[in-house]
Order: sequence, then C-alpha cells, then structure tokens
Amino acid sequence: MLASQLFAPTLRQVAEAELPGHRLLLRGGFIRPLAAGLYSLLPLGWRVLQKIENIVREEMNRAGGQETLLPTLHPEELWVRSGRASKLGPELMRLKDRNDRVFCLGATHEEVITALVAGEVRSYRQLPIMLYQIATKFRDEPRPRGGLIRCREFGMKDAYTFDRDTAGLDVIYQQVLEAYKRILKRLELPFRITLATSGYIGGSETREFMLISEAGEDSLLLCPSCDYGASPEAASWAQQEIPERAAGLLQMERVATPGMRTVQQVSGFLGVTPSQIVKTIICSANGKPVAALVRGDRELNIERLQAALDTKNVELADEHLVHSVTRAPIGFAGPVGLKGIAIIADEELRGIANFITGGNEIDVHLKHVNWGRDFEIQRWARIRYAQAGDLCPSCRSPFVEARGIELAHIFKLGTVYSAPLEATYLDEQGERKFIEMGCYGFGTTRAIAALAEYSHDENGIIWPIAVAPYQVAVIVVNVDDETQMGLGKDLYKLLEDAGLEVILEDRSERAGVKFKDTDLTGIPLQIVVGKFAGEGKVETRRRGNREATLMSSAEAVAWCIAEVKQALAAKA
Repeated sequence: MLASQLFAPTLRQVAEAELPGHRLLLRGGFIRPLAAGLYSLLPLGWRVLQKIENIVREEMNRAGGQETLLPTLHPEELWVRSGRASKLGPELMRLKDRNDRVFCLGATHEEVITALVAGEVRSYRQLPIMLYQIATKFRDEPRPRGGLIRCREFGMKDAYTFDRDTAGLDVIYQQVLEAYKRILKRLELPFRITLATSGYIGGSETREFMLISEAGEDSLLLCPSCDYGASPEAASWAQQEIPERAAGLLQMERVATPGMRTVQQVSGFLGVTPSQIVKTIICSANGKPVAALVRGDRELNIERLQAALDTKNVELADEHLVHSVTRAPIGFAGPVGLKGIAIIADEELRGIANFITGGNEIDVHLKHVNWGRDFEIQRWARIRYAQAGDLCPSCRSPFVEARGIELAHIFKLGTVYSAPLEATYLDEQGERKFIEMGCYGFGTTRAIAALAEYSHDENGIIWPIAVAPYQVAVIVVNVDDETQMGLGKDLYKLLEDAGLEVILEDRSERAGVKFKDTDLTGIPLQIVVGKFAGEGKVETRRRGNREATLMSSAEAVAWCIAEVKQALAAKA
C-alpha cells in the first residue's frame, strides 16, 4: 500500500477522549465516532480487527468449534420464553416490523442458538457440539465509554457448547479456557483469569479474562501472593476470627441527626468512624420485606443475600416499602422496634457492640445499640461484598484492589436456556433429558481498545506484529531524490514478494511528519531510506525503540522477514 493512497487521516490533537488508547486510535486514523457508543472502523482499524478475528477463528477451530452466522434480528418471543426480555430492560434494543411484530437487535445469542439446536438435535449421538460466530452485537448502554471499550454496537466472538451431562460440559469448558489463553498469548496481551458473577447471562461457574489496567471499568480484588482473583461480587475470603463482643454494654440513646442520611454524614456529625455504624437496608424478598444489616464501611451484596435467603427474587425496597416498614424516610432505618420483618445480619457484626443505627424516625439515630438486648437477629450470614484487606481463601494474603478491562467471559450455563426453550435429547435408554450448555464470549473490537491501552508510548500505539495493520513501513525521506525513491520502491517490492504487508511512505511531506505518522499508527518494523541510499544502505528500527541500525538493503529485507516469521510462529 502506498501511503499517498491510504485513507488514514491522522490528527494531532483530540479533545473528546479521556483514555490514552482511545485518543491514539482517534489520532492514528483507526476509528471515528458517529454517535455516542457508535464508531466507524477506518481501513487501519478494520485490518487490525480482521487479524484479531482470524486469530480467534484459528484457535476456536483448533478447539473443535464450527463457525456459523446467526441472525441479528430476534423475535422478542424467544427472549420472553427464556425470561430475559425483562432482565435486560432498555439495554435490549427493540423495533417493530410492518406487521407490528416486536424484534430485538441481538445483544447476545443464547436464545437463537438454543432454538436452532433444539430443532435439530434428537439423540445423544449428536452431542457434543460447539458452534461459534464472529458478529456484531447491540446493547443500549446507558454510559458508553472508552471508545471501543464499551459501545452500543460492537464486535464479538460468541461460542456455545451443547453436552449430554455436566461432566462433558466440564471438559469442553476447559478446552475453550485453554483456547482463550492461546488467543491472548498470540495477541501479546497479559491477562488474569478471575472469578465473576453470571449477571443476566445466568448459569453457575463463570470466569473472566481481565487485562489489569487503570483504564478498566471493572473493579477487581487480586491476591498478590497467588493467582486468585475475583470481582468484589464473586470474591470469597478466608474466615477471620471474629473477636468476642466487648463487655460493658452502654445504655441506648436517642440522638438528633437533622438531615443526616448517609453513613458519611452521620459519622462526621457524631464524630465516629463508619465502622461504628450499622446500616439497615430494607429489601423485598419474594414480595416480603426483610432487613439486612452490614457495617457502615461495607456494602450489601444482593446476590449473597439471595443465597442466604435461598431465593432469587430479592431487590432493594422502594421508598414506599421503606416507609411502610420503618415509618421513616430512606436514610433513617434501624433494626430496633421493627415488627413483623426478618432481620438478617452480616456475620462480621457478631463482634461489635454499642454501635449506631437509624432510629426509624426522621432526623433521629440511636447510639449504643446492641443485638440480643435491643433487637433479635433471625439469621447470620455473609451478605457483604468482599473488599481490599480481606484474606485470600487460597493463601490468606490480604487482597489488593485493581481495575481491569474484560477481554473475555466464559459461563457454565447448565439448563438455564435448554429447559425453557426445550432443547432436549434422548439418551441410551431412550429417556429425554435437557442439554447441558456453556457459552463463551470474546470481545473482538474491545481487543483493539485493550491493545491500544496496554501497548503505547507518548508517540503512538505499539502494535504486536501479529495484529499490526501493516508489518513494515518503508519511509523514503526525500521522494524527490531519485536514488532514495528508487531504493524505496525496490525494498517495497522485495518485501511484498516475500509475503509481508508493507506501506511505502511516498508522500511529499516533511520527514518529521512521516516519522510521526508512522510512530502514531504503530507500524512495528521501520526502514528509513535516506542519506545512505547512495551506498545501498538504510536504517532499521523496531517501533518503541528509538535506536536505529544501519544495514544494507538486503540485510534489511532479511531482518524484516525474520522478525515477522518469528512473531507469527507463536500460533504453533
């Protein structure tokens, strides 16, 4: 490709991007915004995406996957049957056809693929199956951010597996996990496999592949001493010894706290630490109110509360329910005096005494409250989020906080979709059973953003050779110099004939502009044809390394071929 013909409009500055990788993708002419969360991929960005997709495709095929392509438009009734039409809410984009029938734009494809397999599989002899696609997804994200990190339209590889039993699912789940490791190794992206919750996808065991980055939007708890990592929602922690509750229970006092609703406001007003306050959070469990108690410096984990109550229908109470239970507005709820409502407390509260709670009256809190004397707890359980300082369940080292970019996510779905969508098979005894499913997502366009965030310097992106839009840039310093231009064209042809992807920088621009644009776009191997051209020599360098090496043109060609060959050999 001649640089003079390449559509790659570079920019010196951009104002609308907060993350460095996002800025560089804009400046380098890889992407352009159309609307919030919507981006066009320009030729350079499209070439990077194609290479990422090809790596993903090769490794999924190697793992036994078969590629397919599923419709983007889904009849809404499929989502209603699975129960997810209401779970996604406005995030699921909907439209109507000319017959007033409601369709959804595919946010993910569990329903569609399950319906497909349900119509085709009859016998255990047809299982297992792994199907995947590389396609566009649509989600009406409330807060798109980070360019390609979180969009409303984005590329994804989504795979789905269908097995006879959980043992088969375990095997294929591990196969995809290993395939994802190989993909990320080839992309030269470091990653951490962390435990996660399944969210609206559903299922049981689920793991995320995370790039640890300050640009990430996901919070993580990592063990610095072993490989354990998890989201705060999913993290477990080693049991710490709960100290005996201090002797000397003080007399409960009613104190005025005018306008003080939050833990921060109350602790500041009363001159105490947040850990001396107990929050009372009114929830609705299957339509019945329940009071959940956690320490003031902790946060209630609804999923853990659901597990403790053995129900999936738990949500925070609205203002009306809070008032009907406590006779007070939100911000003043407390356990003392609650009638006809179950109280469940985080196990951490066993060891604290003389704490502060809401007074179930506007502008009132209670001091020196104690469980057992002033109110009764019906159940103790772990109902808070894990946080930094909790002990790793594997080695008991304290967790540290980190942020990460989610690269991929894998789930053991079980029969979450096969049951409502009636995906069954007949086993050896002729008994009808539900298919055990797994699903496995990999963000292809997000991988572009992750690479840009991870691998860059002040001059631009530093692409790995395996996914760079072009592998080599031949930069002719002075295109009006016949010797330089002639040698540049010769190098360009020799490299192309060797199968390399080359840009010939043939523009009538100042040398500084050419060097800046080549660095900005991140072409890994650079050959500079300049003042030594008359001697048949050129300067070579790797992107990210300022030092240049003087060599003959033949040596430069051999160097480029060797570098590319070595980089691409990683797929073996």
